[in-house]
Amino acid sequence: MNLVIHGGALPTFLLDRIVAATGATAVTPRPPQVSCLQGAQRTPEFDALLPLIEAEKLDWAFVRPAVKLSDFGLIAFDMDSTLITIECIDELADFAGRKHEVSAITEAAMRGELDYRESLRQRLALLAGLDARVLARVFEARLRLSPGARELLAAAQAAGLRTAILSGGFTYFTERLRIELGFDFATSNELEISGGKLTGAVVGEIVDAQAKARHLVRLRNSLGLKKEQIIVIGDGANDLLMMAEAGLSVAFRAKPATRAQASVALNFAGLDGLLKLFS
Repeated sequence: MNLVIHGGALPTFLLDRIVAATGATAVTPRPPQVSCLQGAQRTPEFDALLPLIEAEKLDWAFVRPAVKLSDFGLIAFDMDSTLITIECIDELADFAGRKHEVSAITEAAMRGELDYRESLRQRLALLAGLDARVLARVFEARLRLSPGARELLAAAQAAGLRTAILSGGFTYFTERLRIELGFDFATSNELEISGGKLTGAVVGEIVDAQAKARHLVRLRNSLGLKKEQIIVIGDGANDLLMMAEAGLSVAFRAKPATRAQASVALNFAGLDGLLKLFS
């Protein structure tokens, strides 16, 4: 594997420790501000250096040598706090005067401290009775794409990858993003609405971590792709199962537990920082 570190100058003292920790056989600078450590392996000793790497505001990735974006066939994004900058359910809760309560549950779920299904039920119950017109207000006034999202998506589409949103969020938002941005697929939860108000439930089964992983495997198989041809980008514990089904798993400004299991960590760059990894 190659270890690619980017985002700034890599101090010599830290480079020496990373080489020793990973067993890298050569170091090749790639301007601007990118270092490629060839023959590197991820080890517990490398993971112990992550606080030092992140203190220098550097991002890192373990990738196959000479890998190109066009070697992949599918790129899948989580939506909330990954493709977009907000957690939609938290913003909906703001209109109900319950944002603090809902945000606390969201954070615990993303850290893996709460079962996602139960956390979603708790949060939705706090939204029961909310006017459904608030959905449009959140989409129009508060939803913003994450930095570099358009650039990464355009590059992936130009390289021939199929694109998907696999989210535990809500179809109101994923479907609009799918149409606006030209995604091929989108899967998420459908909010139940009755009499113009949210009921506090979803229609059908909850799309949780297991469901996201199943949808990814289904897409992978239907497209005739291998695991190593899949890129998955997420930020929370709810993304770990589908990230495990990908050849390249990307933790974007993610919780520590998610970064620990990902092959790529983008803590400081935008989503288009992923493009620095490909030859």
